[in-house]
Amino acid sequence: MKLGVCFFKVASLYLLLGLVMGIGMEIAQDHSLSGVHAHINLVGWASMALFGLVYVLFPKAGESALAKIHFWLYNLSLPLFMIGLAFVLMGDPSLMILLQIFPNLLVLSVLLFVVNVFMNVNTEDVRAFFQNNTNTSR
Repeated sequence: MKLGVCFFKVASLYLLLGLVMGIGMEIAQDHSLSGVHAHINLVGWASMALFGLVYVLFPKAGESALAKIHFWLYNLSLPLFMIGLAFVLMGDPSLMILLQIFPNLLVLSVLLFVVNVFMNVNTEDVRAFFQNNTNTSR
């Protein structure tokens, strides 16, 4: 399976998790984990869907070794970061180590994405995409 599609599929799971979590927080009237909820929606759902879109639209970037490392590092870091954040927000600092390690690894994985885009997506690729996908028969 292509990595862009993998990013979309995992992103959709984060969307579901974020929605269920938000509904649960509202029903319970307990918003103490709103930071986790926000990260799941933005870093899990939105960012991963955008990574997937880039990798589908620009296959050279999506098929690179950097994309593979990005996918696995991101998907290792985000859940562990969220677990650590949840514990700290609930007043339990026992997993603070997760907040000292995994946000940094998440940033590293995004840096790999940025490097990948700069290396493997160029002006011609973007131009070709828009020229090939513009509906001119109105």
